[in-house]
Amino acid sequence: MMKLISKLSGSKQRLITSGIGVFVLILFSSFVMYEATKAKVVFAENGEELTINTHKDTVGELLNELGVEVGQHDLLSHQLDALIQSGMTIDYVAAKEVTVSIDGEEKVYNTTAESIATFFEEKNLMFTEDDELSHNTSSKVEDGLHIDVTTAFEVEILNGKDKTAVMTTGGTVKEIIEKADVSYDQDSKDKITPSLNEEVEKGDTIEVVRVTEEEKVVEETIDFDTKTKEDSSLPKGEEKVITEGKNGLVSKTYMVTMENGDEVDRELIDEVVEDSVTKVIAVGTKAQQASSNHTNHSSKNASSSSNGETITMKASAFTSSCSGCSGVTATGINLSSNPNMKIIAVDPSVIPLGTKVHVEGYGEAVAGDTGGNIVGNRIDVHVPSSSDAYAWGVRTVEVTILD
Repeated sequence: MMKLISKLSGSKQRLITSGIGVFVLILFSSFVMYEATKAKVVFAENGEELTINTHKDTVGELLNELGVEVGQHDLLSHQLDALIQSGMTIDYVAAKEVTVSIDGEEKVYNTTAESIATFFEEKNLMFTEDDELSHNTSSKVEDGLHIDVTTAFEVEILNGKDKTAVMTTGGTVKEIIEKADVSYDQDSKDKITPSLNEEVEKGDTIEVVRVTEEEKVVEETIDFDTKTKEDSSLPKGEEKVITEGKNGLVSKTYMVTMENGDEVDRELIDEVVEDSVTKVIAVGTKAQQASSNHTNHSSKNASSSSNGETITMKASAFTSSCSGCSGVTATGINLSSNPNMKIIAVDPSVIPLGTKVHVEGYGEAVAGDTGGNIVGNRIDVHVPSSSDAYAWGVRTVEVTILD
């Protein structure tokens, strides 16, 4: 009996053990079949890949399972409702927050760009090589990145009489003109404004005034004076030059200061004077004896002159600009205001004042002045300048009375 019970008990244990094995086999087979039905996908987050086996139907469900929340500015390679397929790769890049401060004015951006250069291009942010950036454009974009930008402005440089412009984000006057390759000598007298150490601001103009000094010699002529002296050995009215006149000369040396080629100051540093020589003329006072035929025209008085009469006379020349001259004739004519007027000085006892005459080599003129040395058959013709008077000299001419 005991043997029977023992045999039955052993059979029951083998039956239970066999049942458990079958269950485990079924469970394992089901697990294998379950795993075998999973889709195998690659999830790449910010460049880091993860291989995943999943039974999720859509990309959105898979991301939800992974705890990934896609933001507005994030980059996802597939739509959230796209069906999961085995072997697919899902790329996901989380947007990074970047703050850009341009000349102190901040703006926040969200981007999935990898480099700053790509970020600038994406956001249409354009800067020049003269602008100053806090980061290199080849640098990687990190979340929370803060980029400072100082934009360049134009500074005009007046270099002497030339103009040039340079782009800068700031600095001292010295730095700016060196950047513009404008040369200067600190030991020279050149003027630079603002000063070299002053900071340049937008809208400023830098002026470089080129200062030079040089000596200049200026010569000025001193007109000689003319004096007369009575000579009783000469016939009345006749003249004889005793001493030829000679102009003097003043040589003045100046230190001339030039700014950008224009004279701004001159200082007299030396003066050399060569005195003029006075011209001395002897005037005869010896009385002439009248001939019985009364042919000497010097004896004619104002009433004896008549139209058409021609008188041989000695003529010298004068100018209203001579030293000591008033410029106004005996008849009140202002020759200083009328330097080209034809006027002669006469002895009124020979040619009455106001008479119109024709002087050989001079032309038509009016007897409008007198002179201390103009006696008898002697006239003085008016000319515009001292050089014209020297050129005329003293000559014998025919004077015709016109009216």
